[in-house]
Amino acid sequence: MSMQSRQQIGTQLSFALYGAASRMNRLHKPLLDPLGLTFPQYLVMLELFNGTPRTVGDIGNKLGMDTGTITPLLKRLEAAGRIVRMRDRTDERRVLITLTDDGLALQSELWRVTEKIKSACQLSDAKLEELRDTLNNFAHPADK
Repeated sequence: MSMQSRQQIGTQLSFALYGAASRMNRLHKPLLDPLGLTFPQYLVMLELFNGTPRTVGDIGNKLGMDTGTITPLLKRLEAAGRIVRMRDRTDERRVLITLTDDGLALQSELWRVTEKIKSACQLSDAKLEELRDTLNNFAHPADK
């Protein structure tokens, strides 16, 4: 394969990933706006439904967000009454995140958003799982 062919494929991959990410944002926006959530806040809420309390670092690592990105996002969720941030009593350097009752009350609505997005993708469950796994492997390559 020539250098030009490899560059073209790389460029096409970049465009495809950018286009897919943009479409995901556009699909979510009308579903999340009435709930007062942005797409990144939605991702944080889904992660918190897996269990709390969680450290800021743990949430950031799970979602691939650095501290400079996740901290302001969490502050906005706290101001909206969806989460509580508190210092870990056993380690003052760590901040723990828990859901408020208002945050927990969003769970069923956010699962409905997830189902609507799944339907909009028009892919079988098997294809969706394959795509998810491929993207996760790309985003988080195994340590070699």
